[in-house]
Amino acid sequence: MTDIISALDAAAQPPMANGEVLFDEPWQGRIFGMAVALHEGGLFEWREFQDQLISVIGKADEQSHDAQEYTYYKHFQQALGELLAQKGVLGSSEVDFKVSELAQRPHGHDHVHDHPHVHD
Repeated sequence: MTDIISALDAAAQPPMANGEVLFDEPWQGRIFGMAVALHEGGLFEWREFQDQLISVIGKADEQSHDAQEYTYYKHFQQALGELLAQKGVLGSSEVDFKVSELAQRPHGHDHVHDHPHVHD
């Protein structure tokens, strides 16, 4: 995954600290993981996604004239939705719905417990 993150232009890089991608909410990690999995599955080239993300961020910057909180993962979600719509895979509203659905799941909801280790 480090290769994917380093391939993003500076304008499109996710929030990071100590070399780790930062997520404030579970849905952010899930949308990031969806994008990586779809790319690794061959649905799109990472450069295609990067170009879409830079476009979304650029449009948002043009429209925003105040110092509101930067919403990287909302831009990330929008870019993924638009790219999937362009490719005829899903509509943007379907991606938004899926992300919303995933965001409402509790942490560890889909974790299989047929292996030995301690959970927090």
